[in-house]
Amino acid sequence: MAEVARVDENGNIEDSREVVDGDIAWDEAEELGVAFGCQDGRCGSCRVEVVEGMKNLSELTKNELDVGMNNEEPYRFMCQCKIKSGLVKIRI
Repeated sequence: MAEVARVDENGNIEDSREVVDGDIAWDEAEELGVAFGCQDGRCGSCRVEVVEGMKNLSELTKNELDVGMNNEEPYRFMCQCKIKSGLVKIRI
């Protein structure tokens, strides 16, 4: 099982949820406080900072690339990325 964790400004884990390896963590991220709007990577409401574990996420999707996201920045849309395995720490 993978894990997604919400961290505070100091990087300390505030809360976390287990996620099935390879799944998009919509429900789990929402339980952690991530807001969702369109769920297709266009509105940006579910944008989070990935503090740790970017390598544990799927590649950027076409929708993320279309709105200007790139691999140089620590941000992802939670509606678009799959958690392959391991721990992913996010800041909302």
